[in-house]
Amino acid sequence: MDVPFLTQFDHIPQGLTEIAAERLHTILPGPALIHLPGRQERPLFVSVLLHGNETTGLHALQSLLRKYSGQVLPRALSLFIGNVSAAREGVRRLEGQVDYNRVWPGTTHPACPETAMMQAIVDEMARRHVFVSIDVHNNTGINPHYACINRLDHRFFRLASMFGRLVIYFTYPKGTQTSAFARLCPAVTLECGKPGQRYGSEHVFEYLDACLHLTDIADHPVAPQDVDFYHTVVQVTVRDEVSFDFCSRGVDLSLNEDLDHLNFTELSAGTALGMVKDGSSVLPLVARDQSGRDVTADYFEIREDRLVLKRAVMPSMLTLDRRIIRQDCLCYLMERKALKL
Repeated sequence: MDVPFLTQFDHIPQGLTEIAAERLHTILPGPALIHLPGRQERPLFVSVLLHGNETTGLHALQSLLRKYSGQVLPRALSLFIGNVSAAREGVRRLEGQVDYNRVWPGTTHPACPETAMMQAIVDEMARRHVFVSIDVHNNTGINPHYACINRLDHRFFRLASMFGRLVIYFTYPKGTQTSAFARLCPAVTLECGKPGQRYGSEHVFEYLDACLHLTDIADHPVAPQDVDFYHTVVQVTVRDEVSFDFCSRGVDLSLNEDLDHLNFTELSAGTALGMVKDGSSVLPLVARDQSGRDVTADYFEIREDRLVLKRAVMPSMLTLDRRIIRQDCLCYLMERKALKL
């Protein structure tokens, strides 16, 4: 596999197990794919730093590699370290860069060097008969730890429930790592709270270590009482032309300053998320369902200059980081789903 700006290793690069994310560029020229042998040949695939400021995955991997230093891994391990240049600056992605978790096979993004790189990685891991795929992320708002899947399959639920009770099913946005690998093997996205929290990296380390020791994944149902299962129904963004801030005058949309405290809270219809400019009747948000269809009017309305929910939902990934909101989204809205396959 020969892809511009992707470097492959068959060993752990010198210094990788200790280096800070912002210093990775001193030992890696860019995105890196690292293959390590283990007693079981089918590899566990782990991707980290698809967003440069989400460092928990890297810290967990470093702990894992230190634990097995000088030993044979229980299972072969393939590691993808993604946006090294964004990690150097401590940001999700650089201005003008594509989002490294929107350009995997199945994306709607136009062809570019990054889509070619992700396709090549998936092809390589298919050739190696990948066993399980794990993509590690953080969020900027207040969220619990949870696992995401995009296939209703007992093996996927079992893999997700190993991380915790909260399991989220999603099929939008397109072009995510998990959706690409779901065609090859059980795949999960781990959402591990804010970066820099010790509990986050310890939780992921323990999970990865447990996955390395799996011999197979049972294809029988997870008990419904063991899982809190939600379906992501829409992604919510702020319209490009809308100015916004938190509890601020003089902007088109003034969002509540404690908005991220609403994550994973079941909200009733009529809950206010913020205020709009006096007399404005134009909804400042865009809600798109799993097919990408605009369903904003089904979920939001303006009442007496307040932006309110039209139906009961549960939000996730609400953030107070304005840059993240512009680069990605304001939040996702979820609905509780019965665990029936």
